[in-house]
Amino acid sequence: MRRRSTTAVLALTALTLLTLPGCSSDSPSPATPTPTGTAAEPKAAVDDARPAKVLTPTQLRERLLNEADLGQGYTRKPERDVSRDDVTVIGCPALEKLGGDAAADGSLNFPNRAKAAFTYTGSADSEVTEELYSDTATRLSTGTKQIFDAMVSCPVYQVVVGSTPVKMATQKITAPALGDEQWSQLLTFTTGGRDSVVKQTAVRTGTLLVIVSGSPGLVDTHVDKALAKAGSPS
Repeated sequence: MRRRSTTAVLALTALTLLTLPGCSSDSPSPATPTPTGTAAEPKAAVDDARPAKVLTPTQLRERLLNEADLGQGYTRKPERDVSRDDVTVIGCPALEKLGGDAAADGSLNFPNRAKAAFTYTGSADSEVTEELYSDTATRLSTGTKQIFDAMVSCPVYQVVVGSTPVKMATQKITAPALGDEQWSQLLTFTTGGRDSVVKQTAVRTGTLLVIVSGSPGLVDTHVDKALAKAGSPS
């Protein structure tokens, strides 16, 4: 058992969507329905967006989606300081092992990163979070694969955030056919007798990694848009 393993941060990122007031990702989403398992065809603009150089945090911040990109009804949220939360993983040795000695600060353990979270107000309150990372293609590929493989290797485990225990169930699902590599999973959180579901999709294209988390419908709607903007020069 380790505190704040870097591999637990994917779960923590999704978990923050559920622990803040006004967020209920198990509510029906007004966005496009989730695909039924057939990967979407990659779009030409996304296929061509393969950065060859490692991007700086400033460049990544400029490539994040904003309210204008997302459309009417989205409001950007202040970023939560998750570094103040003690996070412990229980019952998943693969996650504990990958934690190592790295000190996570609320993001994955890649050097250059940027993040934005949005609330959508429609027929239900939902949220979507975008994270951008940049490193060599090899490091991004190896690190992300290890993390997603470790999480889906433990169908059920527990994450304790502060003093709050949360039961987690992880299911690997088909990722959209975007970029050079793709990963996708559904995370089901049980706390206080209530189940909530968050989808996470990660796409690597060149030296760029895009992770979109949140209500399944919102993730499906915006992941290709996030990748297209992130991979294009500002």
